[in-house]
Amino acid sequence: MSVVPSDSTARAVATGWQRDTILALFALPFNVLIARAASVHQANFDPSQVQVSTLLSIKTGGCPEDCGYCPQAARYDTGLSAHKLMSTEQVLERAREAKAAGATRFCMGAAWRSPKDREVAKVAEMIAGVKALGLETCATLGMLKDGQADALKQAGLDYYNHNLDTAPEFYGEVIHTRAFQDRLDTLEQVRAAGMKTCCGGIVGMGETRAQRAGLLQVLANMNPPPESVPINQLVQVPGTPLHGTEALDPFEFVRTVAVARIVMPHSMVRLSAGREGMSDELQALCFLAGANSIFYGEKLLTTGNPDVERDRALFARLDLVPMPVAQEPGTAHLDLITAAQPGDACTA
Repeated sequence: MSVVPSDSTARAVATGWQRDTILALFALPFNVLIARAASVHQANFDPSQVQVSTLLSIKTGGCPEDCGYCPQAARYDTGLSAHKLMSTEQVLERAREAKAAGATRFCMGAAWRSPKDREVAKVAEMIAGVKALGLETCATLGMLKDGQADALKQAGLDYYNHNLDTAPEFYGEVIHTRAFQDRLDTLEQVRAAGMKTCCGGIVGMGETRAQRAGLLQVLANMNPPPESVPINQLVQVPGTPLHGTEALDPFEFVRTVAVARIVMPHSMVRLSAGREGMSDELQALCFLAGANSIFYGEKLLTTGNPDVERDRALFARLDLVPMPVAQEPGTAHLDLITAAQPGDACTA
């Protein structure tokens, strides 16, 4: 099934960054592309700092959607047990643990197609509690209806995550229960409420390079682009339709990170799903290419994530430190590069 881009999607991809230009970046010699991306990164951020987030699944499984990559879809037999919404105190306990381990942003994910108002009220209570701990807050709850984004904003939510997943023309090969335009509509509500957006996609789902460029084109041409851009590598879960898809070449993944950094110079580019299967060397290349955010901890919703000790060791080897909460995109200066000494090892 293919999806015909809506009028608003067509407008988004018709202005600003052109796909041919983005494809030309992908086609640069690898070393040239990485050098260019690193230059853009250093002009806008302290390259020795990485923003550290922890993601907690506050309501797991039982989702009515048919996203072809997702083990939380009720229609797929993946061996995942569904769990009801956690209590506020359970969530706050995990948030305290995340902060003690070095996380600066706490993200809460719930497997809903679209939350009910009473569910939004419960999550709002969690957000207020997490915010009171001094952590940045992020939530991903599915599609939002009128008034729900405002309620989350009032509770103290900083970021709302709602990924586009892939290019408009490939979207229908992966998802049939929610339109591409539905995702754009939710993002518009989030912006209207005054919240920042966390919005990216998944690569390695069988899409072409042109379609990877198409995803980045839509993201980069948003006004403004998402403040946080997760680049997920498909985690193949037995029982999901995309299990068995040919794996993406690791260097193509690094190219995607580098191009994302160039076309969205002020955004946090996050290594998200799939990091568990990445070598330290591959992650180092991604940081060099401009990635400056990770999910930290043992679980990424329902799939594995590198454990805390491995991440601590990797940060120490690469002389990386966690980015402070106060760091804002685009405000770093090159003199900050020498501010963090190797002895300031990561406390995350």
